[in-house]
Amino acid sequence: MDAMREQLNRPLVVGVASFVIGIFIGLVVLGWWLWPVKWVDAGPNDLRVEYQEIYLRMAIDSYTTNQDGDAAQQHIAEVGPNASEVLQAILANPKSQNPDSVQVFINFAEGAPSGEAILPPTEAPMGVIVTPTTTAAAGAGSWARRILPWMCLITFVLALGLVAVFLLRNRSFSFKLPQMRKEAPGPAEYPEPVTTGEGPPLAQFMTTYQIGHDLYDDSFSIDSPAGEFLGECGVGISEAIGVGDPKRVTAFEVWLFDKNDIQTVTKVLMSQHAFSDEATRQRLAAKGEPLPAAPGREMVLETATLRLLARVVDMSYGAGALPSESFFERLTLELVAWPKG
Repeated sequence: MDAMREQLNRPLVVGVASFVIGIFIGLVVLGWWLWPVKWVDAGPNDLRVEYQEIYLRMAIDSYTTNQDGDAAQQHIAEVGPNASEVLQAILANPKSQNPDSVQVFINFAEGAPSGEAILPPTEAPMGVIVTPTTTAAAGAGSWARRILPWMCLITFVLALGLVAVFLLRNRSFSFKLPQMRKEAPGPAEYPEPVTTGEGPPLAQFMTTYQIGHDLYDDSFSIDSPAGEFLGECGVGISEAIGVGDPKRVTAFEVWLFDKNDIQTVTKVLMSQHAFSDEATRQRLAAKGEPLPAAPGREMVLETATLRLLARVVDMSYGAGALPSESFFERLTLELVAWPKG
């Protein structure tokens, strides 16, 4: 558990893991399984060249039979800028079609009776007027295909930028919010913190658990006077007893993380009932040194470069069907961190 907590306390690990999980959910779960992309109502302009050739061969047969110039104009415009090349390929290899019919269709396409050019401007003969709406309609699908990859690339770059900003500002911003909310009250409300003769502390926090806060897990950033991130400390629920809601918390974990140390130091603050039970005490000792909770109780946690003093400022036990002094109604802890001399 200490190894997992140490990894979760590293913003870079959390950011990279969140990004990978988000990519997996977005692409695999949402994009490929739940809401896969389906292409529908595609026009001839979106077909491969061989299918555009089949489409224009049918248009040639239709024009030869019906002599419908408007329909022929529409068929050529729907193929788009590639129509001229496809028609020339058909003329070069007419297969079962009459080459004269193919040539008549091409002549009509290059110089329609209406005076409008059907084929793209690059293939139109000199002197033929190009209708803007026809060209725009023919190239709309091609333009969308060209711009879509760039939009995806821009979105991806923006996402990477947001992740980078989050990782760079996470230590200096997000971890300081709990510190502002839980600033230690003045001496009129709580006793003066114990001094160690090591100079002013790097950080000082207050955290309070109240029964019903089942997700209680407070953590605080420890920074140098210059703003450099040194580590973190915090308090969380270690074990509860009984069943039902809210949780009846019988033990808390007080921990200290040092960026210059390989292991997170943990001590377990237990209710008097849990501490008196040998089986419970031995089980929780695997997480850290067990200590019974009492008003004014102090515990010291040390790492390679940090020293944390945790003090029980206020506490009360809950009452009910469970044994006496077995779970906490309220617990207030003061955490004071110094650089280790």
